[in-house]
Amino acid sequence: MKSRSQKKKPRVIRRAFTLRLKPGSFAKYKHYHDKIWSELVREIEQCGIARITTFESDLQLFLYSEIYDEKAWDKLWSSRIHDEWAECMKPLMQFRSDGKVDAGPLQEIFHLETAAGKPKAKLKAKSR
Repeated sequence: MKSRSQKKKPRVIRRAFTLRLKPGSFAKYKHYHDKIWSELVREIEQCGIARITTFESDLQLFLYSEIYDEKAWDKLWSSRIHDEWAECMKPLMQFRSDGKVDAGPLQEIFHLETAAGKPKAKLKAKSR
C-alpha cells in the first residue's frame, strides 16, 4: 500500500492554442494580462488549469497550458468571470466570419523532459 506521500501524481495534460490580435491592440492586451483579475486567477485554478504561458509574434499569439482536467478549458470558457474577461478582450481580438475568435487548438507532436533543473541526489560521503 502506498503512503500518502507516494500517491500517484495527477497526469499533466498540455494544451496549446493560437490566437490573433487586431492591429494596434497588443499594448492593451498585454496591459490586461499584466494586471489579470484575482477573481479570474481563482477561477482558472478551480477549473484545473495549473499553468498558462502566452507567446507573441506580431499579431499571432501562442498560448500553452498545463491542465489536470480534460474539461478545464470548457469549464473556464463557460464561467461568468471569463465572460466578463472576454468582453474586455473582444475589441482586441480577430474574429472569423462565423463570429468566433480567430483561434485554433494545436496538436502536440513532440515533448521532451530531461533532468536539467531537477535537484540531484546527494552522494553519501564514503567512510574510511
